[in-house]
Amino acid sequence: MPLIVEPMSGVRSVGLSWLLPAGSATDPEDRQGLSTMWSELLLRGCGELDSRAQADALDRLGLSRGTDVSTFHLRLSFTMLGDRLLDALPLITDMVRRPRFDAESIEPTRDLALQAIDALADDPHERAVLAARRWHNPSPLNRTGLGDRAGLAAITREDIVEGWARQARPEPASFGNGGNAILSVAGAINPGRIDEIVATLDRLLRGWEGSPPGLTWGASPTKGTYHHEADESSQVQIVLFHDAPAEPSPDVNLERVVNGVMSGGMSARLFTEVREKRGLCYAVSSAYATERLYGRVIGYVGTTPERAQHSLDVLVSELNRVNGSQGVGGGIEQSEFDRALVGIKAGLVFAEESTSARAAALASDQHKLGRPRSLAEIAAAFDQITLERVNAYLERRRLGAATIVTLGPAELVPPPA
Repeated sequence: MPLIVEPMSGVRSVGLSWLLPAGSATDPEDRQGLSTMWSELLLRGCGELDSRAQADALDRLGLSRGTDVSTFHLRLSFTMLGDRLLDALPLITDMVRRPRFDAESIEPTRDLALQAIDALADDPHERAVLAARRWHNPSPLNRTGLGDRAGLAAITREDIVEGWARQARPEPASFGNGGNAILSVAGAINPGRIDEIVATLDRLLRGWEGSPPGLTWGASPTKGTYHHEADESSQVQIVLFHDAPAEPSPDVNLERVVNGVMSGGMSARLFTEVREKRGLCYAVSSAYATERLYGRVIGYVGTTPERAQHSLDVLVSELNRVNGSQGVGGGIEQSEFDRALVGIKAGLVFAEESTSARAAALASDQHKLGRPRSLAEIAAAFDQITLERVNAYLERRRLGAATIVTLGPAELVPPPA
């Protein structure tokens, strides 16, 4: 398992991020929600400590902690004062190596997972995003991370214990798809004590070995299609997914600049064209997310039934118009390019102030690129980007098959592909 340690000057805290190959894509088909239950149960006792004793021990050390589930990983996150790291490591490693999964914690955990599904009724935007993900991505990469009712109801304690033993392994899978275990630490670390951190982890993790099963997936048969979910509401949610460069692609930062132009604040194109000029919506945005093997752009409009069709048409038009290949004013201007770069670099500056965010970024780099990057390296890569390079990229950029989901009282007519 890779260990990444990055000392940071001017901070007193340490962030720790531990990725484990136990994300939603690893759930058995008939046990979807297993990873969701693990993420809660890991904070309900480990080793000799029951749920209350574990919480008390973490609180005594001042550890802020959390877990979350993504497609490939279950992530444990911790923030603490730098001088508490060595004391915290035994508790943290016990959560992974010796979770209790006490029988009395199973039903409360299941109830919480079901409540999270119920809460989607009050979040139409999230429902639309999850539906678009389900239609655009291939199985098992199209899961919500919440599980489903049938899977949660079927999960037993035996499934939880045996599944964790199968998935929480430190070595890479036999083939490259999926996630691997990665541990990263960033913050107030004395460089002279890194060897002590390594020795402590070697001792605590001795005997932990093996690989999780690898993952496979094919093409999605529903990518590029339109779907409507009926919802008797005074609002309409419009979500569009299209493919974009994966993280290792040489085009990844060019796409980030494009997304900054499209959705980088109140001067961004989508806000200006869809909301300000036409008054079509109350919210509009696009987001670019990457993985090791693929990338996605997610376009979103929240509007009213009367303006929904026009909003969808303009959203798709703007997402296409920026491409130079369209021959209708494609490409971006110098002022747009400058604003996008300022926003991106501001985000890098803010990242220097959060040890937890830095630890998460290091682990993410290791997963997606096979190596961590310094903030200086990332900033230098953006310094090499010019307006000419971005516009040359836009000349060959294509949206590809766009999956569209609408949620509201009536179906819309999707624009021609």
